[in-house]
Amino acid sequence: MNGSFVPPARAEKFVVAIDPPAAPSQLAKGVYAIGNFDGAHLGHAAVIARSKKLAAELGAPAAALTFEPHPADFFAGQPVVFRLTSQPIKARALEDLGLDGIVVLSFDGELAGLTAEEFVRKILVERLDVRAVVVGWDFHFGKARGGSPRFLVEAGARHGFRVEVIEKVEAGSAGAPAISSTAIRRALESGDVKAAAKLLGRPYTIEGVVTAGQKLGRTLGIPTANIALPPTNRLAHGIYAVRVSVEGKCFDGVASFGTRPTVDNGAPLLEVFLFDFSGDLYGKTMEVAFEAYLRPELKFEGLEALKAQMEDDVVKAKAALGR
Repeated sequence: MNGSFVPPARAEKFVVAIDPPAAPSQLAKGVYAIGNFDGAHLGHAAVIARSKKLAAELGAPAAALTFEPHPADFFAGQPVVFRLTSQPIKARALEDLGLDGIVVLSFDGELAGLTAEEFVRKILVERLDVRAVVVGWDFHFGKARGGSPRFLVEAGARHGFRVEVIEKVEAGSAGAPAISSTAIRRALESGDVKAAAKLLGRPYTIEGVVTAGQKLGRTLGIPTANIALPPTNRLAHGIYAVRVSVEGKCFDGVASFGTRPTVDNGAPLLEVFLFDFSGDLYGKTMEVAFEAYLRPELKFEGLEALKAQMEDDVVKAKAALGR
């Protein structure tokens, strides 16, 4: 071999372990990127990339350690965070970044009550037996956020595992803020899905189960699949060009997210019209990627005016998607 290093074989299948009593065998003595990773954005990707490189150097598997629900939701006693990725989408995004697996710990009273030192000893050392960990520059952990990156470095030296801290990742242009989940949420709240995609490294995507609606779109000749997003979703109301995946098939489409002021001004609902599709989608899980913002949600004088605008939205969505 002439002293050359052969990296460890990747796990045959991406491992998703929820509250395991110990690290899965495929992730034993692994290098763990630690964080909530909501969005799995480009800042997180830098942490993951360093984890993979370090894992290759050490001949160890590379994994992520993350938590559900979001700690802010736990402390509030209800969902309050505008989540950028559901747990399944986050897992797939981390898999796409090349990890061998992910360990998800339930963020509950017991975990929240651990001091930083207890978290290191009980979770990282005794439970997961980590070889090394990689965290972002702003990572804090333990009761009352008592653990800092510096504390983790010192704790790693005491307990015999390596620690690396990744500095903040800038957006790339002069004066741009650091890449963060907060910056992405702000972009989505203003409807700027293209800016969000630049920070995420991919289009903002949601998934949900298609439910029955009023069938108004069918009456107007533009049948839609309806998905109720979580109440904490603060995507700007408006019309979007989208790409959709359902049951392994992909479609282009146009979507409306809002309260339907012309019809009933009801609870926010995502309504998606798929181009070149016919069939029944009720009860099926649909993944929707937001490619472009077309216009804000408007109130029209009647259904005929609404129909004319919807037909124009279809034309503009196709143009935005390069069809």
